[in-house]
Amino acid sequence: MRYTYFVLLLCAAPGTAADFPQPAPTRSDEPLAKQFSPAKAAEYLDGVGVNWTRDRNCITCHTNMPYLTARPLLKGDAGWREVRKYLEADVTSWSAGGKPKGEAYIVATAFALAFNDAQQTGTLHTTTKTALDRMWTVQRTTGDWKWLKCDWPPLEHDDYYGAVLAALAVGYAPGDYVKTEAAKAGVEKLKAYLKKTPAPDLHHTAMLLWASTKLDGLLTAEEQKKAVASLRAKQRKDGGWSLPSLGEYKRRDENKTPNDPGADSDGYGTGFVTFVLLQAGAKPNDPAITSATKWLKANQRASGRWYTRSLNNDKAHYIANAGTAFCVLALSEAGEKVNK
Repeated sequence: MRYTYFVLLLCAAPGTAADFPQPAPTRSDEPLAKQFSPAKAAEYLDGVGVNWTRDRNCITCHTNMPYLTARPLLKGDAGWREVRKYLEADVTSWSAGGKPKGEAYIVATAFALAFNDAQQTGTLHTTTKTALDRMWTVQRTTGDWKWLKCDWPPLEHDDYYGAVLAALAVGYAPGDYVKTEAAKAGVEKLKAYLKKTPAPDLHHTAMLLWASTKLDGLLTAEEQKKAVASLRAKQRKDGGWSLPSLGEYKRRDENKTPNDPGADSDGYGTGFVTFVLLQAGAKPNDPAITSATKWLKANQRASGRWYTRSLNNDKAHYIANAGTAFCVLALSEAGEKVNK
């Protein structure tokens, strides 16, 4: 079935879903865009999201998973629908006896589909339910999942991130999925894990704060307030946030250069924190949000991306893909017109 699907893609006419140019490699010195362009953001996200799916045949936390959350907010839809269909076909193959690529792959797929369902239709797709149900079958007795340990913070280096992503998946799932028999026991184990396991850094505290706005019982009102205050305290004078300020991360480049917690504002830090604060109740006219929005609109690069330096090495900066998605999510949530 997958072979037939990709043959159809290759045969598609120019200008259709098969035609998404790969952007040039991410560079810190790429010039800024002359003005904020939703169309360029869409072009960039299509280029990285669709091509990652085609070339790698998998879902990943830094590229096509966030792509499926942000790209539908922008004009045009062929690219994200292709990625969605790929994930649906993959889930269907699991149901027919195929083997998923791992526990993390199942959780990431369930999150991407559930978020997309909530955003687009408000109805739980049968394939999304299948992915969510499968998620519980590979949950550990401790309440978490065996996550990718690639030494690629902040997304692929510890089990905590995977647990919070699973909480977001079930929290976003429409139709009271959280109350189904398939979910109840797993949700209770997951909540117990998150209650007894402290977030290892501010990035993951922000993830938990976000999840607590979608799934009851993860944080008390006072804990939410404390998390919000910690995030606000990291905002820089220019209105943005920097990813290195959200945790202590060791680089893996040849020179072992440290990540600077006082580094300049970047796309991932600013987009992610702004989006989470808005989810946690901040208003678009909040001075912190208006300042962040101003930074986001002024710091898009000519390619359509927002730059974020990798916490690991300077070879690819894949985190800029996730950062660009969060910038779009944040701008949309702040009331900016991105679908134009």
